[in-house]
Amino acid sequence: MKLILERRPEPSRMALALAPIAAILFTLAVCTLLVAWAGAPVGRTYALLFEGAFGSRFALSETLTRATPLMLTGLACAVAFRARFYNIGAEGQLYLGALAAVAIGGLHDGTGFDLPVPVLFGGMMLAAALAGALLLLIPALLKTRLGVDEVVTTLLGNFIVLLFVSMMLDGPMKDPMAMGWPQSVALNGDLELGKLIERTRAHTGLLWAAGWHWACGCSIATPSSAFRCAPWARTRTPRASWACRSTA
Repeated sequence: MKLILERRPEPSRMALALAPIAAILFTLAVCTLLVAWAGAPVGRTYALLFEGAFGSRFALSETLTRATPLMLTGLACAVAFRARFYNIGAEGQLYLGALAAVAIGGLHDGTGFDLPVPVLFGGMMLAAALAGALLLLIPALLKTRLGVDEVVTTLLGNFIVLLFVSMMLDGPMKDPMAMGWPQSVALNGDLELGKLIERTRAHTGLLWAAGWHWACGCSIATPSSAFRCAPWARTRTPRASWACRSTA
């Protein structure tokens, strides 16, 4: 009896629907074994886990608050992965983007420039996006020009960014009233995102980007899925690749 493994050209809808469920069940099964091996009660452990994450309004808001940057960086990586650019530096991009935004909005004791709040807020978002895009410029150039593996360059870039952010928060951007803590001046309340849940830290930064439905989504998917077919779809592969990496 001979077994032949054939690559499925496109996963079925059933497989796509069951994949995340199977991943969750597998994770729970592994965690159950580890908890049981440690000698702790499995049922009580999971009860406390879910109670701490969803058991109250405050717990739910903290879960959403901590999940927001993870979702944002995950979506950024997903865009780059579509173009077969395996960006592992999303953490560094997030920190550098946050630093750039605070550098614009935190001037003059947190009041920013003498501009209307919507204009200043837009400038902060633009500065954050540009900082994250510029950070990925060097790994992208090394990948396209020299063929250097982007996994290594983007991963190592995280450590450089974390040290740079720490230096800035302990130096030029440090709050004089921080009492030794590495933190910047608090932003003006008008520059904060609106609260998603009142009296909590959860805010409207919890967004969802449906990039696959954009017009550029086809341009990103085409050169990665069928590189030779990209010209027939009138897709400029270098432009689509660079746009994808900059967006990520």
